[in-house]
Amino acid sequence: MKSYTLRVLADHLNADIKGDETVEISAVGTLDGAGPGQISFLANSKYRSQLTSSAASAILMTPKDAEDFVGNAIVLNDPYVGFARIAQFLDTTPKAADSIHPSAQIAASAMLGDDVAIGANAVIGENVILGNGVQVGAGCVVGQDSVIGSNTRLWANVTIYHNVHLGQDCIIHSGAVLGSDGFGYANERGQWIKIPQTGGVRIGDRVEIGANTTVDRGAIEHTEIHDGVILDNQVQIAHNDIIGANTAIAGSTVVAGSVTIGKHCIIGGNCAISGHLSICDGVHISGSTNVTGLIREPGVYSSATVAMDNKLWRKNTVRFRQLDTLFQRVKALENNVK
Repeated sequence: MKSYTLRVLADHLNADIKGDETVEISAVGTLDGAGPGQISFLANSKYRSQLTSSAASAILMTPKDAEDFVGNAIVLNDPYVGFARIAQFLDTTPKAADSIHPSAQIAASAMLGDDVAIGANAVIGENVILGNGVQVGAGCVVGQDSVIGSNTRLWANVTIYHNVHLGQDCIIHSGAVLGSDGFGYANERGQWIKIPQTGGVRIGDRVEIGANTTVDRGAIEHTEIHDGVILDNQVQIAHNDIIGANTAIAGSTVVAGSVTIGKHCIIGGNCAISGHLSICDGVHISGSTNVTGLIREPGVYSSATVAMDNKLWRKNTVRFRQLDTLFQRVKALENNVK
């Protein structure tokens, strides 16, 4: 495992050092669990008590926390961001693929850039374009006329349908399916008539898509995921959705069709967003929230009720159904007072 001096790491962050700048660091760790050769961080004051007992060789901390700290530290304004960047710098995650495996099936019309790696039993379809440095893991399928930008990684068993475009520096985790058919049907006297989904999927740069997440292709126009979006595991993005830049969506959230979500939104896990609505920039939606209408103003939105004793929940459910009657009674009383 390769190690770096504290000076090298501090220079990488453009940060200051307190203590021994020659100490060697090879990995990251938590305050409580780190040992020699590891670096940790203090970003939450409730963990300050762990500073004295931590065996980490160095700690990332703010200037204020560093004032009375006697150990080795990298000093910067945002230790958590610094920790993320150091974790990237020290990352030992292997490549999704490191060569073109003999068992890979690559169409003659496919165009491969420099340093492309394709794992065992992967299939690259007709007219596919793979940019420089693309890694395609074992068992992946990249469908006809799809384009994958430079340095994008597909982990094992990712399925990319036809006419899907991914930008540069994306990470697509195992089991993700991009470009599957949207849920489009017409009903004729009780029989479902399938509507061919002829749009594609357009994904920007630096997008990360979690394991077993699905992004459906557009019915006519494209489904769009813009730069810097992060989607957790088991997220459903339906046809013709548009997800704005740098929005984050946590696991098991379902977004129905033709939804537009703005930039810099944060959507918690297990949310359900109804179709054909829009959410403006800068919205934070708490976990398990059901969104059934437009959101036009930035802010925090919630709708889930907390867990409670079942008997109390049943009583409150009955009371919830009585709210309109109660409102009308209060309104009548107010009118009488006036």
